[in-house]
Amino acid sequence: MSIVQNKKAFHDYFIEEKYETGMVLEGWEVKAIRDGRVQLKEAYVIIRNGELYLIGSHISPLKTASTHITPDSIRTRKLLLHAEQIRRLIGKVERAGYTLVPLDMHYKAGRIKLEIGLAKGKKEYDKRESEKQKEWERDKQRLMRTK
Repeated sequence: MSIVQNKKAFHDYFIEEKYETGMVLEGWEVKAIRDGRVQLKEAYVIIRNGELYLIGSHISPLKTASTHITPDSIRTRKLLLHAEQIRRLIGKVERAGYTLVPLDMHYKAGRIKLEIGLAKGKKEYDKRESEKQKEWERDKQRLMRTK
């Protein structure tokens, strides 16, 4: 079940591979995510010291958050992935033009997972071409329904 999707990532990047990662979260973050108070629009993934980190995702704390903690809504969150997969990603990201972007946050067996994608940036003319393709698909479906 999807919690939040990053639709902007599909507009700005060609997604070549997808990986499902776990996340290191605090208790208040889990409660806020379950309440749907999360945003991935400006988020990105970096590799630092052989580990993956999610930067720029915004999790708004609940009003009923505990008084003994001070929630930081845009803190850096560690992502969990097998060492073999991380090594493979490091090799691909170091090549020019590749980046890691968060695509989708969802539940899997009661846990919160993040789907990240190995992506290559689109040029402006690629974005226009994608829009034309989407419009054509929509028009084609509309024409098929009317017949």
